[in-house]
Amino acid sequence: MSRVTVEDVTVRYDTGPIVLQVDHLALEAGTLTALVGPNGSGKSTLLQVLAGLLPVRTGAVRFAGGRRPRHAVAMVFQSSPLDAGLPLTVAEVVAMGRYPHRGLLGRFRAEDRAAVDQAMRQVEVASLATRQLAELSGGQRQRVLTARALAQRAPMLLLDEVHTGVDAGSEQLIRAAVADERARGAVVVAATHDLEVAAQADQVVLLAGRPVACGPATEVLAPARLADAYGPGVAIT
Repeated sequence: MSRVTVEDVTVRYDTGPIVLQVDHLALEAGTLTALVGPNGSGKSTLLQVLAGLLPVRTGAVRFAGGRRPRHAVAMVFQSSPLDAGLPLTVAEVVAMGRYPHRGLLGRFRAEDRAAVDQAMRQVEVASLATRQLAELSGGQRQRVLTARALAQRAPMLLLDEVHTGVDAGSEQLIRAAVADERARGAVVVAATHDLEVAAQADQVVLLAGRPVACGPATEVLAPARLADAYGPGVAIT
């Protein structure tokens, strides 16, 4: 898959106003696109549209070749108390990343076991394999959920505020894993409030219900551009 494009997309809930409008957005293989903007600007909504979890009123998400690949999207949400309460071991959670390929009851093959092992090594959770998810710290849980997505080896990886509230070591490991996904040729899209994270992206999309700027981080994260989304005089960290 060489690219994904969003064309003429509008999203609204029931009969309410439009919450997201994107005329055109291109996401290239082997790149990281950061979505930034204030709360309610459409970052998570756009991720859900890309994942196929949220229907659009108009337009479409188009994959290179004209067809959405099988198992196209892996997604990591910010860790939640619900995740922490899952009665599963770390190894079982990471293995779930292969379910889109094998189904819940499918027999694992050597390639599945290799993908799970590699994903756990990437974010250094192999030593936690037999631990219950509920026993882990927030940063450890986020690494496990990241490993689950990595194990899927999907053409597109979507990240929703995964750097928020994690320790420095976990953040470094997640950043390294994202770099590995870019090198693998995946399309990576990350919603973030952290402008330092966004500054490392190949492309930044500044949202305020629609893209108000899109391009290199040095251009989009300029104060004048940020004011278009956040408003003048707003302190942004």
